[in-house]
Amino acid sequence: MSDSLVTLEIEKLVAGGFGLARDDAGVVLVRGALPGERVTASIKAGKGVRQGSVVEVLRRSPDRVDGPDLPTADLGHATYEAQLAYKRGFVEEALTRIAKIRHEVEKTVPSPDAWNYRNTAQYLITPQGFAYRERRGNDPLVFQADPLVMPEIQAILDKLDPDRLDPATEIAFRASKLTGEVVAAIIGSGEPRQYLRASDHLMDAGVVGVSLAEPAGKRFSAGVRLIAGEGEIRERFGSVEVSVSAVGFAQVNPQAAGLAYIHAAELAGKGDHAADLYGGAGAIARHLAPNFRRVTVLDTSKEALERGRQDVQQSGQKNITYRQGDAARFSEMGADVIVVDPPRAGLDEAARQHIQHSTADRLVYISCDPATWARDVGELARYGWKLGTVTPHDFYPQTSHVEIVSVLER
Repeated sequence: MSDSLVTLEIEKLVAGGFGLARDDAGVVLVRGALPGERVTASIKAGKGVRQGSVVEVLRRSPDRVDGPDLPTADLGHATYEAQLAYKRGFVEEALTRIAKIRHEVEKTVPSPDAWNYRNTAQYLITPQGFAYRERRGNDPLVFQADPLVMPEIQAILDKLDPDRLDPATEIAFRASKLTGEVVAAIIGSGEPRQYLRASDHLMDAGVVGVSLAEPAGKRFSAGVRLIAGEGEIRERFGSVEVSVSAVGFAQVNPQAAGLAYIHAAELAGKGDHAADLYGGAGAIARHLAPNFRRVTVLDTSKEALERGRQDVQQSGQKNITYRQGDAARFSEMGADVIVVDPPRAGLDEAARQHIQHSTADRLVYISCDPATWARDVGELARYGWKLGTVTPHDFYPQTSHVEIVSVLER
């Protein structure tokens, strides 16, 4: 079945950055469209809700701008002010549709930088140049410049010759807004000695350290070895400094994340014991520490917990304990306040039950997915929790992603 061309009126923008339209056959989701526009779209045939992309804009929204046609910037065709309003709408819509709660949502807190904010990036290495890894079913997209990454990463890319990185198949970078330094991880099979030429080329281009990661289904899960220089660099998130690497998890927009962590600590208030589930290296926990007698960080990642322990050793904070374990199976809670920042899948049933049966009377819930957040908030509301402040934060300008900082009380 070939794609069909259809003229559509776009009603609204929905999660994922799609414009929603309707025709005689039902709902159509159109990538690249904005509310109020009339567009010609190429629609893929298939079961379920049909999807397509804009071919021509027949009536242009006043919010439309000429943005880059990149898989990483699915809202780059809208003004930044409009993006912030759309993201607030995604959160409002999830609350009413999924949680079945009518509740005020604050205005989206903007990112300090709308472009060149990402401190991390991962690209395919192709004979034609560096390419975006994901292109929704199409071939890798080779690019000259990435408008979302920090200038320090782009400066390295400008000096690199992909041929001299052989036999690596992919490359990841992490830059620091605090120090201006960049570390890299090359991804490929084999022994470190096979990558010494590639490592030298990267160090000559200005990175301060190079690691080698085995290809794996789950990113960096098959082992990482340091080849040259430093494995970690320092970064500031809000009021704390942390160590970050090219291969460990850390938020990609440190300035925007810092604002959210400070906000989360304000919502958590003060008390005896705060528990930070899914706490990683403890960037949020360290914002809680001044207001609680003790703070427990729980995470499944040994690497993140080890980094966190080193960070608090350097900072001198003595009231933070790091524990390895699953949020759904941590029975020794005894906390006044629980903070959660779970993966995109949200809280599983066991974790929600655990929170319900804990001693905590306040829950600060940070989320990167409005749908799973709304599902969990709806469930907790049925248990008797009351939703308080809900504030979207923009960690990912030019994309449809939105972060939420919220608080619930018994």
